[in-house]
Amino acid sequence: MAQKNPKGGGTSMSGHLDNHEMFLKRALETLLNEKDIKKSQYQQLKRACESALTSVTKDAQTANTSSINEVFFLPFELACASNHARMVDTSLDCLQKLLVHGHLIGSAPDPADPSKLLIDRIVTLICACFHGVQTEEKVELQIIKICLTIMTSQTIEIQQRSVLQIVKTCFNIYLTSRSRINEATAQGSLSQILTGIFAKMEQKMSVVNERKRKELVCVSSNDYDQEQNIVREILDELVEKICYDEATQERTNTALSTNEIIDDVQSNQGEIGDRISQNEKDTQSIDEQSIDKFSMSNSLSADELSADNYFKNAFYVFRALCKLSDRDIKDKGNPDPRINLDLKSRIFSLRLIMQILQTSGPFFRSSVEFLHLIKTNLCVSLSRNGVSSIPELFEMALFNFVELLDKFKSHLKIQIEVLFREIFLTILETSTSSFRHKWLVIQTLAKVSADAQIIVDLFINYDCSMRSANIFERLVIVLSRAAQGRQAVELGCNQTEEHNLRMKGLECLVSILKCMVEWSKDLYVNPHLQSNLGPDSKPLNENGYDQDSNRSSSGYVGSGMRRTDSSGSINSSQSSENINDFEVIRQRKELFEKGIDIFNQSAKKGLEYLCEKNLLSREPEEIAQFFHEYQDLLDKTVIGDCLGEDDKHHKQIMYAYIDQLDFTNMEFLGALRKFLAGFRLPGEAQKIDRLMEKFAGRFCECNPNLEIFASADAAYVLAYSVIMLTTDLHSVNVKKKMTKEQYIKMNRGINDSRDLPEEFLSKIYDEIKNEEIKLKVTTTMKRGTKESITNDKQRELLFNVQMKDVETIARDLMSNAGSSNEEFTIAKHLEHVRPMFQKAWSPCLAAFSVNLQDSNHIDLANLCLTGISYAIRIACIFHMELERNAFIQTLSRFTLLMTASQVMEIKAKNVECLKTLISIAQTDGNYLGDAWYDILKCISQLELAQLFGVSDTKTKLSVSNNFHHSHVSTHHGPTTFALQFDNLFNTEKSQLKRIQSMQDQIHVTTTQNVVVAVDRIFSGSARLDGDAIVAFVQSLCHVSMDELYSTPPRMFSLLKVVEISYYNMGRIRLQWSRIWEIVGDHFNKAACHPLQDVSFFAVDSLRQLSMKFLEKGEFPNFRFQKEFLKPFEIIMKKNSSITIRDMVVRCISHFVDAQAKNIRSGWKNIFSVFQMAAADTDVQIVELAFQTCTVIVGVVFDRYFASVLDSFQDAVKCLSEFACNISFPDTSMEAIRLIRQCAKYVAEKPQIFREHAGEDLINVSEEDRIWVKGWFPILFELSCIISRCKLDVRTRALTVMFEIMKTYGESFTQSWWIELFNIVFRIFDNMKLPDTQIEKIEWMTTTCNHALYAIVDVCSQFYDDIPESLVNDLYCQLKWCVNQDNEQLAKSGTNCLENFVIACGQRFTPTIWQKTCTCILEVFRSTLPEMLLTWRPDTDGSTMAMINEISMLDRTDSSFDYAAVESASSQQNRLARVSISSAQSDQTEINLHSRASISSPTDRTKINSDLAFFQILTIKSLVQIELIQTIDNIVFYSSTSKKEDSQYNSVARALANTTIGQDTSAYFSSSDEIHNAYGMYEYMSFDQLILLVDCLIESHMFARAFNSNNEQRNFLWKAGYRGKAKPNLVVQETNSIACAFRILFRLYSDPKHSSSYDVLKQRILKLSRDSLEYYLTLQSKDHRDLWTNVLILHLTKLLKLTEERFKYFSKGIYLLVGEMVVFDLKAELRYILREFLLRIGRIYEINSD
Repeated sequence: MAQKNPKGGGTSMSGHLDNHEMFLKRALETLLNEKDIKKSQYQQLKRACESALTSVTKDAQTANTSSINEVFFLPFELACASNHARMVDTSLDCLQKLLVHGHLIGSAPDPADPSKLLIDRIVTLICACFHGVQTEEKVELQIIKICLTIMTSQTIEIQQRSVLQIVKTCFNIYLTSRSRINEATAQGSLSQILTGIFAKMEQKMSVVNERKRKELVCVSSNDYDQEQNIVREILDELVEKICYDEATQERTNTALSTNEIIDDVQSNQGEIGDRISQNEKDTQSIDEQSIDKFSMSNSLSADELSADNYFKNAFYVFRALCKLSDRDIKDKGNPDPRINLDLKSRIFSLRLIMQILQTSGPFFRSSVEFLHLIKTNLCVSLSRNGVSSIPELFEMALFNFVELLDKFKSHLKIQIEVLFREIFLTILETSTSSFRHKWLVIQTLAKVSADAQIIVDLFINYDCSMRSANIFERLVIVLSRAAQGRQAVELGCNQTEEHNLRMKGLECLVSILKCMVEWSKDLYVNPHLQSNLGPDSKPLNENGYDQDSNRSSSGYVGSGMRRTDSSGSINSSQSSENINDFEVIRQRKELFEKGIDIFNQSAKKGLEYLCEKNLLSREPEEIAQFFHEYQDLLDKTVIGDCLGEDDKHHKQIMYAYIDQLDFTNMEFLGALRKFLAGFRLPGEAQKIDRLMEKFAGRFCECNPNLEIFASADAAYVLAYSVIMLTTDLHSVNVKKKMTKEQYIKMNRGINDSRDLPEEFLSKIYDEIKNEEIKLKVTTTMKRGTKESITNDKQRELLFNVQMKDVETIARDLMSNAGSSNEEFTIAKHLEHVRPMFQKAWSPCLAAFSVNLQDSNHIDLANLCLTGISYAIRIACIFHMELERNAFIQTLSRFTLLMTASQVMEIKAKNVECLKTLISIAQTDGNYLGDAWYDILKCISQLELAQLFGVSDTKTKLSVSNNFHHSHVSTHHGPTTFALQFDNLFNTEKSQLKRIQSMQDQIHVTTTQNVVVAVDRIFSGSARLDGDAIVAFVQSLCHVSMDELYSTPPRMFSLLKVVEISYYNMGRIRLQWSRIWEIVGDHFNKAACHPLQDVSFFAVDSLRQLSMKFLEKGEFPNFRFQKEFLKPFEIIMKKNSSITIRDMVVRCISHFVDAQAKNIRSGWKNIFSVFQMAAADTDVQIVELAFQTCTVIVGVVFDRYFASVLDSFQDAVKCLSEFACNISFPDTSMEAIRLIRQCAKYVAEKPQIFREHAGEDLINVSEEDRIWVKGWFPILFELSCIISRCKLDVRTRALTVMFEIMKTYGESFTQSWWIELFNIVFRIFDNMKLPDTQIEKIEWMTTTCNHALYAIVDVCSQFYDDIPESLVNDLYCQLKWCVNQDNEQLAKSGTNCLENFVIACGQRFTPTIWQKTCTCILEVFRSTLPEMLLTWRPDTDGSTMAMINEISMLDRTDSSFDYAAVESASSQQNRLARVSISSAQSDQTEINLHSRASISSPTDRTKINSDLAFFQILTIKSLVQIELIQTIDNIVFYSSTSKKEDSQYNSVARALANTTIGQDTSAYFSSSDEIHNAYGMYEYMSFDQLILLVDCLIESHMFARAFNSNNEQRNFLWKAGYRGKAKPNLVVQETNSIACAFRILFRLYSDPKHSSSYDVLKQRILKLSRDSLEYYLTLQSKDHRDLWTNVLILHLTKLLKLTEERFKYFSKGIYLLVGEMVVFDLKAELRYILREFLLRIGRIYEINSD
């Protein structure tokens, strides 16, 4: 367009004059040709036209611009004012063409009024042509055209007044035009005009802002530039201040009120003109008021001034439309917008506002001024229109709400909450709203639900805010109810409406779930995009994250999802602090809501709960504040009761509650209403009294200058009387109402004995009568009530009443929220979806389940299935097992494959459920966990249904060895198929049609697509991650187990287990180990199935898998083979079928033959299987297993010993088991030979053992490894063979065992010897002894006896190598043997003790000697047959025996008093101390004695006869004699004492040849004493020898006591003890005292013990006197004869003493010796006695002359 003269309306280019002249000339000629122009009223118009036409013919170049404009414009102005339709049309058409072609811009001042622009005059002229409904259609059309031309022109810039006039005119044309075309044109034009207004504003403001931004960036460093920047910033602030003042001027100036912008459509033309004039004046006044504000704008640039003008245009237009949308409707009874123009105006204004919001740019959305308008005007308007019963108006309110939510939610947090909570959700919930309203709301919610950002924002800003309602949760619940059809039932809708409502509700729920899925999609890992096969490394996703283990702290993978909307990006790598804050708030809110619910039941419990959860302080002020802030949630009655309580704490709460109310400058009744609006007064008068008293005080405190009340008491009384008046006037129970006069009279004298003004009381009475004091109405209270609706008219009335209350509440909330700037959080975190889904899943599940159950519409079913798929995806992503399982189980249940009842009909929706389930298995397999069970169970049942579906007759499944899964075979027996599909094919003819339909549906499941999809689930298992495949396998095995134990069994899933094992064998070993742990266990159970075909298939499949796995080999120190082959071991253990066991052994043997070089850790399983085979009774199993073991030991050990080393002890144990199989003695002997060969390997390859470091050898040193892995297993298993096998086998094992010890013992360390002897001593373990007495005797006589001598031999051979602690263990074992009721074993025990001491005594340390003597003492005491002195024939033998043994054990367990050994001065008290000692012995000894056969309850019960009892006593007596001899042999060596006795007898016989007086000293020389160097006397200490003497004396004293008790001996003799002769212990009696004398005299004659001579003299003298005294008491000659050797020994020892010593002893025993001569003594004794007496005579010189 050509450049125009800025000061005129003409053009400066000659090229445009022709068009100018043409337009003007044609228009003027048209006006002059009008026939009515000749009329008188148009004469001025005619002259103006003629003048203008004349001017056209003149040269335009010489004409003055302003005069041309005036001349040209005047005819058109007069024509427009003529009200002549054709003239107005012609005039407007010409003006439009001039404007559109740029000939008339109007930017010059108006010649008639220079203070205005010409364009303003033109706009006023054009708008004045509209006269309401009387306006011609073509005139309306021309007005629209020219208005549109002005507003869309790029060169015309008009001010706010003209813009508003144009908008108003177009708006009124739309409202009043009788032409549909003009109405539509006006609507379109106005839409275009508004678009242009706001687009220009955005354009201009963006240019200005960009320029400011660049200026700020390019700031110069010099002072001048800094000053310029400061000036510019100041100007910018002033401009913004001006704009803001203009935008908010409505508060002080009503120039642009609604009625002044757009006139009433029913006004006449004069009224319209008046309104226009008034509008112009008001607009002019605004400009005048603003002139001062713009005076400093001269320095602003043209762009800035233009931008400011466009901003004002948009601002005022938007404000006008907002006010129009809230305009009152006069004719409320007419809901038709075509007739009710007020209604049409509101609807149209809302539509225009919606357009503005839809097309709004960034400046509009961020402008403080526009946001203020939206908050204070538009939101209030929406709160009014949103409760309208007129659907069209309600719909437009919803549209605008959606736009606000989409684009302005960040600035309208409270407003959005109010609209959601109080209006739209309430309308959807209430039963009074119509179907149309609900439908519109749910359609709107469908739009909202489609935006993920909005959905998540709603949740975190409201559901996660303590002060906000749970918008999201309530939204989901309401939609769920709609989807379930509950609201349709309440409305009584028809089927179509109900279906549509259900569909739309489901769409919303599905959209919400879809939004959650989209929001969290970065957390989802598609199994089809990854693979876990290949090398032993975990696959990485495209971002480099490990799919199995790289979860970050907040639980997601990779980077966040980038969004392109205004909300920014969703950042999954964001710090978890923000999301945790929301979660904490949400949890606190849940607790808070629970506390409020408890409070509404009981105030005390509710407050206590809130305080316990730290949600509320116990301070009265905070509790009172809580009552104020949450009035809409708390029960008003409960609050009133709490405030009225009489205790101190509740009074403080009440005082704080009232003190927090502000009654300043309020009237008394208004303050009382405010006070009582928050709670319900309690019923008790005393409570009301306290409340009113405090209220009165607070009211007077807030209004101290109020002169109406003399004191607070007057206010208190008046408040109480107001309560009474309210009750009287508005209670239905009060029949006779109080009059005003009565009320005034009642309140006389209450103001300090004066009356309150009657006008004041009268006003109170009237206000109470007209409006009672009520509680504050809240939507919570409204939602709690349900109305009984019978028809649509009643519903509409109730809806209007309810919506009126809602509107009041909403408008109040909106008004209060207008100045609020509460922060709105834009959601950016992925983890927000988790708590959202926790709130949404249950309502969604209910909605989907109800529709799948009740409806057969496939579209509904598909929608439900889509929603379930989304829900499962969300639950899977966030690992919400409960929710995931609930949806999976619901889906599987609706396939009808899982139902326990008989299926009567399968429909298309059930098939779709199955397809969805299969699809979920393919896409969400990584997250399904234990929900795989339901899916795989359905697949299993599907296979069963398919098998039945293709059968023509009723069939029964059977299992075939040749067919790896269940198949159908004809069955004619009475058994019926028990599963749920049986009835499908066993029905009456009347059901054939249904059966055909069901078979068709089943046939759908057998199509190629379904079959392939199912197969992909199993083949795709290789792409599942580590945890997912484990869950998948576990569930598949569970399903397989169900199949195997169904009736009849099936193997479909078992075959799939084999398949997936092949598919996943290439996984990394860590994953494969977890898989095989489950699969192997399943094979164990399957292989133990009672049906042999199933077991055979399982074992065969296991064999094939194992062979493939073993081919891969194994690295050292890994255990994968062990895990893989373990099922064979378990099958062998649990399956008793010979066939299966044989097959297992053959499989293992095949592994050894084919893969021996690759086997490492698998050897453990192999030997374990062979070990169990070794215990079998089947010849083939045992022989095959042993042959393989022979090959292993002979060949494999030689070639691959290092590989088998880890399982070496298992191999030995396996051979041990073969040796213990009593059914195959030859095999047993050969097995022992192989064990001996294993020992050879250990001895020859010690370095391999040292270098081997298995898991069980981590803490074992290299030197000890050969013992732990080599020697110990061999020796231990040999001991086991000894303990378990028959005589020949155990004898061979015992021989080999000690042969190994003697052959290789040189290399054993002391610690090894300790463990070795623990093994050896197990042979004597009583728990291992045979049960029968015969076998026990055999065991002791053979094995124990053999082992005992072998042990002593080994100890003697390696005494220097074994630790000293083993000597004590050996002694304990010897004591155990001595204490057995086996004569040979007991004698062997004493003999072994003697042999060991004699062989090793020279190397004994003092400690060992001390233990040796202690051992002898304890053996003496434990084998003392004390019951010989107490037994009576009337006493039960077994009881006495038990008493005896208990006594014996007590004595045995008593430890030796070592102090007695160490102190020689206390030797005389040793017997007493030893007898009373009760200290416990060594723990090892206690353990051995606790195993003693006669101490165990089982063996005690076997001694049930006197014969057995006597046998035990006999053995003890014999043991005593053996022990005495053992002591003698130890001290003096074997046969030394016998030689000495023989010598002394020879001396005695030689004395017979001597005469009196002959020197006999040569016969009694001490030099001829017999001493053997092998005796241990020289190595034993004095105390130790004295201890042995004590043992001998104790044994002697016992025998002497028994021999002296003739009565007891007679009892025993008569009872059969010791045969026909009376029992006696003479041998024990004499041998013990003789040995004691030998030791004492040897000590007395030894110079080394000279320090102890005194003690020895006393002991010898005492023992001598005691012995002789006893001898003199003997009555039996035979008994005395048995004492001959003892007396000869005693007297000879005395005769060998020196004179001094002999004198000492002879003096003490002289008299006793003298008494001996009266007896008939043997010759040898007589000669010794004669020599003794003669020597006494010589000493005392009795025989001297």
